[in-house]
Amino acid sequence: MSTNKVIFFVLGMTVLVALLLAGFKTATQDIAAKNEDIFNKRQILLAIANPLEAAGKPLASLSDEEVLAIFEEQVDQTIVDADGDPMDMPGMKAVNIDMAKELKKEPEERMYPVYKVNLDSDAYYIFSVRGSGLWDAIWGNVALESDLNTIAGVSFDHAGETPGLGAEIKDNATWRAQFVGKKIYDGDKYVSIYVRKGGALDQEHEVDGLSGATITADGVTDMLYSGLKAYEPYMEEANASTSMNLK
Repeated sequence: MSTNKVIFFVLGMTVLVALLLAGFKTATQDIAAKNEDIFNKRQILLAIANPLEAAGKPLASLSDEEVLAIFEEQVDQTIVDADGDPMDMPGMKAVNIDMAKELKKEPEERMYPVYKVNLDSDAYYIFSVRGSGLWDAIWGNVALESDLNTIAGVSFDHAGETPGLGAEIKDNATWRAQFVGKKIYDGDKYVSIYVRKGGALDQEHEVDGLSGATITADGVTDMLYSGLKAYEPYMEEANASTSMNLK
């Protein structure tokens, strides 16, 4: 085969493969978007895994359709601004907020997703947070009970933490379970939750560190402090509204 024929053959195959890949991507983009949506919603609901299980809906056993149904029927999604006020965003839901993009904006211009889950007679508020680990971004969801102080559960994920070390923030359910019942306020003072190397000293506001993952654990501490603090205006308004309704 001549050199020209080889070149034309390679170019022809390259174009053909590129067209096939582009066509495959186009044909499957709706399926990929739906799967990503379900994955994100499972991660959000993971923060209330215990209440869901108590309600007879263990997350691990829920089908994709059941996850979508919970979000449709029992989750109120709200997008709030830096002052804690709901934003009028026609066609856009909280689950569509890209926290990575929001962190690139000035604080006063950011949008924040809030999920209020109505489960039996209880309500849980889930707040999304994002920060930095040892190697890359880390993020998570923190569920608070209706007092907007007591943690009902957390879920974390990461872009590139080390398996068996920093990646434990996602993979170690026993470690994440330590957050349940902790308080983000000490009286009226916001303190968040501190991940302490060597073991928690303050049992109400601290959890144990992760062996060999000090920087990632510090990242979780920073992420929780700044991430939840951004929701303080919303929490204050929600608490004020609840107090008025109880009068």
